[in-house]
Amino acid sequence: LSEATPEAGRHHLQGRKTQMAEAPNRGEQGAATEERAPRQIVVHAQYIKDLSFENPNAPDILIDPPSQPDVEIGVNVGARGLNSEKYEVMLSLSARAKADEKSLFLAELTYAAIVSAPGTERDDLNPLIMIEAPRLMFPFARAIISDMTRDGGFMPLSIQPIDFVAVYQNNLERQQAGNGADTGAEA
Repeated sequence: LSEATPEAGRHHLQGRKTQMAEAPNRGEQGAATEERAPRQIVVHAQYIKDLSFENPNAPDILIDPPSQPDVEIGVNVGARGLNSEKYEVMLSLSARAKADEKSLFLAELTYAAIVSAPGTERDDLNPLIMIEAPRLMFPFARAIISDMTRDGGFMPLSIQPIDFVAVYQNNLERQQAGNGADTGAEA
């Protein structure tokens, strides 16, 4: 029970790494569980790739503001390889607000980052790039949307946290449905 402290756990993990280095051929099951490198993502740069704010009914809508608007949020994630190690990840957020059949605003942002994942196995690369990178980028993109709606004359829009695992799975399902013949997807 005395080994339950974080410090003791740290020493135990360091010991396992040493054992793995000394005995790399422990069988297939041991290799799959113990030799996996820690997943790491490096963000080299973050930037606004595209930004748009439309306020089609200003100034009328600002003089006589409607009650609670309906806001529709859209989220998408895409990525492309830049070279053998770096990827550009694009997080697209859109917010469309309407009240009484009138458009209040349309905000669109594509926020991008250049990332790499050194030492990551090929099977782990796609989920890492498409889930963890957007998760790191999201707070910055959310702040830009919030500032943009505030600067447009509305209350700052605070987008709730997004489940990027669900976004990733939805994108995979859409790709598989689009490929039709490719039903043997990797898990």
